[in-house]
Amino acid sequence: MDEPLRVGLVGAGPWARTVHAPGLADHPATRLTAVFTRRAEAARELAQPYDADVCTSLDDLLGRVDAVAFAVPPATQAELAVEAAGAGKHLILEKPIAADVAGAERLAEAVSTAGVASLVMLTLRYATATRDWLAGLAAAGAWSGGGVRWLSGGLLGGPYASSPWRQADGGTLADVGPHAFDLLDAALGGIERVTSAHRGPHDLWHVVFEHEGGALSSATLSLRMPLRPTVVEFVVYGEHGYRTLGRQDGGAGQSFTAMLDDFAAMIDTGTTTHPCDVRRGLHLQRLLETARSLAA
Repeated sequence: MDEPLRVGLVGAGPWARTVHAPGLADHPATRLTAVFTRRAEAARELAQPYDADVCTSLDDLLGRVDAVAFAVPPATQAELAVEAAGAGKHLILEKPIAADVAGAERLAEAVSTAGVASLVMLTLRYATATRDWLAGLAAAGAWSGGGVRWLSGGLLGGPYASSPWRQADGGTLADVGPHAFDLLDAALGGIERVTSAHRGPHDLWHVVFEHEGGALSSATLSLRMPLRPTVVEFVVYGEHGYRTLGRQDGGAGQSFTAMLDDFAAMIDTGTTTHPCDVRRGLHLQRLLETARSLAA
């Protein structure tokens, strides 16, 4: 692109301040142009260091940008992102992309109708270590099963513990479920069926999947376990052995930069499909809803 992409940021919470804003401002292909949030003072505080405009409405922001990045609760994102897509703006979305499947379907349809680019910030998928791990798995093939353990006290304290949507019923599933399910799906083949799901004390989830080709996997997830450090481990196994992937510390900023690389390339080439686009978000939303239903 001859000029940096003008990006507006909707939201001014901890994730917007620590990842979105600096990432958009520092990337050579993007410029943080405008900020909108329903809390005007928070928008001013976020925008000032980057010399970005403060907008008083979503329409105001849409008139100033080429793309919109969202760092707001899922239900709010689904509502506002439909408007942004309808205005022809490319989208950077957070996971889950909506509060329910109906909202995710409306958003996916709006993106398809508008023909805009979209990417979901599935942090692990953009990390170099993850991409190398997945490439190695694909080259070897013939994996029989796998699983993930994601256990932390993230909702017991810290910058995201006060987030209402994360503290809602089943907050662990909505927050880290998309990351876990996405990576199992990418490693072992598309998830065809959620065979069982159970939620126990400490918001501890056990979910079992069947994949294309017959592989089986399971996810054990909780953000209300008082563990230090956080445990994040993915495994796959089969005739080629046992392979693991752990979480990389400090990787959110690097992953966001890698996502922006892909986002800029999509827009520059007129591409609207990507392994982590809004359709991926819809697939993951359906898995989340099925797990909730089975656990209930």
